[in-house]
Order: sequence, then C-alpha cells, then structure tokens
Amino acid sequence: MKPQARNASIRTLLAVGLATSLALTAGCAKSEEDADSGADSAKDSAQNGQEVADGGSSETCTAKAYGAEKLDLKGATVGFSQSEKEANPFRIAETASIKAEAKKRGVKLLTANAQSKFSKQISDVQDLIAKGADLIVIAPLNSDGWEPVLKSAAAKKIPIVTIDRKINATPCKDYVSFIGSDFTEQGKRAADQMIKATGGKGEIAILLGTPGNNVTTERTKGFTDRLKEKAPGLKVVFKQTGEFARGKGQSVTEQLIQSKPEITGIYAENDEMGLGAVNALKGAGKQPGDVKIVTIDGTKSAVQRIVDKWIYGVVESNPRFGPLAFQTLDAFTKGSEVRQEIVIKDGAYNEANAEADLGKAY
Repeated sequence: MKPQARNASIRTLLAVGLATSLALTAGCAKSEEDADSGADSAKDSAQNGQEVADGGSSETCTAKAYGAEKLDLKGATVGFSQSEKEANPFRIAETASIKAEAKKRGVKLLTANAQSKFSKQISDVQDLIAKGADLIVIAPLNSDGWEPVLKSAAAKKIPIVTIDRKINATPCKDYVSFIGSDFTEQGKRAADQMIKATGGKGEIAILLGTPGNNVTTERTKGFTDRLKEKAPGLKVVFKQTGEFARGKGQSVTEQLIQSKPEITGIYAENDEMGLGAVNALKGAGKQPGDVKIVTIDGTKSAVQRIVDKWIYGVVESNPRFGPLAFQTLDAFTKGSEVRQEIVIKDGAYNEANAEADLGKAY
C-alpha cells in the first residue's frame, strides 16, 4: 500500500473509533482503582450502553469485503437470537437493551429465544432468515456448531453480528463482528480480588460456566493464570460446572462443602452461580465472610450481597449491547469500516462502592 493510501486508511479508522467512543455511554460501575480511591461514581446515563475499550482486533470489515449490499438500517428487518432462558438478569437486560434500541431507531425487530437449547437456537436463526431478516444479531449459546446457519446466511448475503460470546468461524467472511468483553481479563481481575480477599493463601474452588463456549474457557484461563503469576499459595482444589445457573451453583457448592469443609474461597464465573453458592453456605450454617466469594456479571442481587458481606467482589460484564450493536450495524450497512472484534470496558464492584453504585447494577 502506498504511504498516502495507508495514512488515509489510518485516519479513517481513527475517525470511526472516535465516533464510536463518543456516541457510547460509559460502563455502569467504577473500576477497582476508582473504587479503592473513593473516586466519584459513574454517571447515571452509563446504564444505557457500553464504552469501547482499546483492545480487540484492529482488523476491519466492510459490506463490500463481506459481499453484502448497502442498505438503510431504518428500512431493514433485524433478527435477534437470544440463547438462554430469561430467568437470568444478564439475559433480561441484554434482550431489553436490544429491543429498546431497535424501537428508538424505528427498526423492525424479530426476536427468538433458544431457552438454553443449542439445537433450538440453530433452528431459531434459520427461521429468522426465512422470515426475511436483513441482518442478524446473535447471542450464541455455544461457540461451535454454527455451520448450518452460516451457510444459510452466506447464501443470502445476510450480515451477522455476535454479542457476548464468540463463534468459531472466520470474521468478515462468516460473520461481520463480535462485540463483547475481554473474558480473559475478567478472569484476571476476579483473581486479583480473590488474592486481596484471602491474602493470597488458602484453598479455593471454581464454579465453572457452561462448557463449550469461549466465556467459560477464557474466564477460567485468566483466573488460573493470574493465580500462578501472583499467588502460588492459593490452590485450586475443586472445579465443577454450575452451568451459569443459580440452582446448579447451589447444588455444586453443597457438594463442595461436604468434600472441602474448610474451603477458603469460591470463584463463580457468573453472579447466578455465586448467589447459589451463598444459599448453600447459609444452609450449611456459615456466616458472611467465612468463605470469600468473587463473581462476574454485576447484577443487583450480587452487588447487594457485597453490601450484606456474603460476596467479596464482583467484576462487571455489561449486557447492554443494544446501542453498540445497532451503531455497528448502521455503520456497516452504510459501507463504513467496522472492527471485526469490538471489546467493551467493564467496571467492578467491591465493598468500597457497592452500596453507592447499587442503582447502576442490572
């Protein structure tokens, strides 16, 4: 590429990135550093969207490169496939954000919920395609097994954006962009909280998320890698899936208490499992703080348990994807470059900010 063309491309990318950042509101909680220093809380408007982080792929995608036609988003039909039952506050907030932004923009939205069944999610997306969706947003249940959907979408040149979880496919060929958190970094930050809570010594358990998706894999890797690096005295002595569900988190923790009654801490890879662990500890006669619990998500129930001393800390995973997902689709359908991977910023809650920022949780 000639220097002039390369410089023009860089200026375009910087402009798109700046416009994206300015158009989005900030994350819903302060970082640990802000919380520890007693800095002011994030603005209330932060509840409506997400802030883009500096990380993620620098590679971009355009409608031309993808093989899609340019179109006006206002006249388009967007299909949204939710993966899990909306008993989980994360999924409730995620779907509500998508619906609210579609309504705000006057976009026709078709929705489907897979009810935590992957085979249903595949058929759901196939149905959205059959019903005439021009663009599709997917919150994937699993990372693998998407070939039938990708083949159908490719045949009709339908752009796909995934949120929250990745699919194992080729960006700007099989799908346009992934929008979500840095899950490895979330795991590292959870480990930092656990190290602080325990003094870096003791035996801890991990309540793993659902197997078969990148969120579980990366949150586990980030956590265990950080312990090896910073706290070799903290030993992981128990790992079992709680399937991101409160009931399963409770039953697994009940087993844990029987096999490891002196457990020091529990890392739950989402709030729902952490809340299940709290229920199990209460049932076993434990007192707040007897077992240090660190979770990931940022639901009101989990943040309230910090106030109540049952949970030590929560790393936020912001579910309000609506504004950013539709902004990405809008830019893409107009022919602009969009990042193939868009990483959002997440805050955190601990004893320093939990009570003051409870209203910002979801």
